[in-house]
Amino acid sequence: MGSPEQERLLEDGDPEGGDSNNKNGPYTGDGSVDFYGRPILKHNTGNWRACPFILGNECCERLAYYGIATNLVTYLTKILHQGNAYAASNVTTWQGTCYLTPLIGAVLADAYWGRYWTIAVFSSIYFIGMGTLTLSASVPAFKPPSCVGDNCPEASAAQYAIFFFGLYLIALGTGGIKPCVSSFGADQFDDSDPEERVRKGSFFNWFYFSINLGALVSSSLLVWIQDNAGWGLGFGIPTVFMGLAIGSFFCGTSLYRFQRPGGSPLTRVCQVVVASIHKWNVDVPLDSSRLHEVTDKNSAIEGSRKLEHTDEFKFLDKAATVVDIDIKTNQFTNPWRLCTVTQVEELKILVRMFPIWATGIVFSAVYAQMSTMFVEQGMTMDASLGSFTIPPASLSVFDVLSVILWVPIYDRILVPIARNLTGKERGFSELQRIGIGLFISILCMTAAALVEIRRLQIVKELGLVDSSVTVPMSIFWQIPQYFLIGAAEVFTFIGQLEFFYDQSPDAMRSLCSAFSLLTTALGNYLSTFIVTIVTAVTTRGGSAGWIPDNLNEGHLDYFFWLLAGLSFLNLLVYVSCAGWYKCKKTS
Repeated sequence: MGSPEQERLLEDGDPEGGDSNNKNGPYTGDGSVDFYGRPILKHNTGNWRACPFILGNECCERLAYYGIATNLVTYLTKILHQGNAYAASNVTTWQGTCYLTPLIGAVLADAYWGRYWTIAVFSSIYFIGMGTLTLSASVPAFKPPSCVGDNCPEASAAQYAIFFFGLYLIALGTGGIKPCVSSFGADQFDDSDPEERVRKGSFFNWFYFSINLGALVSSSLLVWIQDNAGWGLGFGIPTVFMGLAIGSFFCGTSLYRFQRPGGSPLTRVCQVVVASIHKWNVDVPLDSSRLHEVTDKNSAIEGSRKLEHTDEFKFLDKAATVVDIDIKTNQFTNPWRLCTVTQVEELKILVRMFPIWATGIVFSAVYAQMSTMFVEQGMTMDASLGSFTIPPASLSVFDVLSVILWVPIYDRILVPIARNLTGKERGFSELQRIGIGLFISILCMTAAALVEIRRLQIVKELGLVDSSVTVPMSIFWQIPQYFLIGAAEVFTFIGQLEFFYDQSPDAMRSLCSAFSLLTTALGNYLSTFIVTIVTAVTTRGGSAGWIPDNLNEGHLDYFFWLLAGLSFLNLLVYVSCAGWYKCKKTS
């Protein structure tokens, strides 16, 4: 039973008239409920009322994350005394893990806990990891002593253990949060309401804006504190903000709309595969209406609308084909032998999305350079601004400023113009938006390569061999590459958020969001793999290689050109895959 107000409105309609003409009356039409599992009213929940708490949570959490990630390569090289290539690999491996663990959070959210409780539990794990990392940087016994001349003592096994324990607790904590927060925010907009559906597209833009607002503080103020006031304080401040993120999230509980967990999506996928193989010799009926589907208004999957049948991947339709043995043995209740059309279409959607998903990996490898090779490149350049020295990692502030600039331009200027030209609700389709970002990423790597070419020319002209001598070339020459990667983010990463939320089955949204984040994980691992291969190949015969500890003796420009070439090939593959893709249809 609902509250007296809910029961009255169900009979009389919305007294404010806002939703009384809606086929669902004053209630949402997408299956969302309140905290207690009751049908939820539209006029006083969700929408932009609930979003400030979710956006505030994301802003503080991202401030905490980037407070660690942005300058991590500096901590590894300057405090733990690791080499450039080894430190860069450690950063990308950790960042890759941060985007791999969302699979854990997604399965728990979609199948068992729901997005709200998954965020709550993993936020606590995140906070413990932040505290551990702060201790490892604050307590003298937990880190190696400072260098004396060229003698830099290596960290002990125990010191490494404490540091990486905290670091990978953060990776686990952020993994539970990442696939859920954006989807939970989008859940606040009723997908069956045309007006709210348009606002949901705008939500993704401002969600990413809040991410970069937190990153702006991290890449400017926090990086300076870490380099100048101490790493204990530099890690402690993000820990406090993580606590604020948890508080902000819980404050909005009464306003949230919740989607019920629909059972394990991975189990449903396996059921379709097993049922299809079991009936491999069965002919699929030409009339798709003869395929098995429940007669109820809603699908058999909790929290999911029915999906219309599609003609692709016919083999999978065998799982929904009714045969005599199903009738005789009453297999209609055994999903391992007979699945519904909606369940089969869930797997078809995943298969269709896979090529689009795969093309995001190379883009993520390019994006990973901002916290590794861009920083190491900047560490060799003149970082002075008058009497002030700019930490190289702080230049990522221009990536953040680029995003903060492009989000309102895209949302308020480009989308209305594109909407008038294309007639689409959101102006650009998600696939068009992703493709534009992939193209910009090529320009980013080109800019980075050109800067490095010029830097090496100055090194050669002045005969600079000693890596401790700063190359007289302003670090501000890196601004274009940071600005371009920020523009690429606004198109590709936000486009991916929209695409994987909108195109995913209702009961798989956290899982599909996790898959979109998995491209970032694999992109970081790909970056680690490329660095490892490049280092192994280019150092043969005693050569310094492309990425030596002394970059003045290397060819980092070749590495950037390599990524530009891979990005160009990736764009060609993406255009082909996007042209083939067919969007989902709900009934």
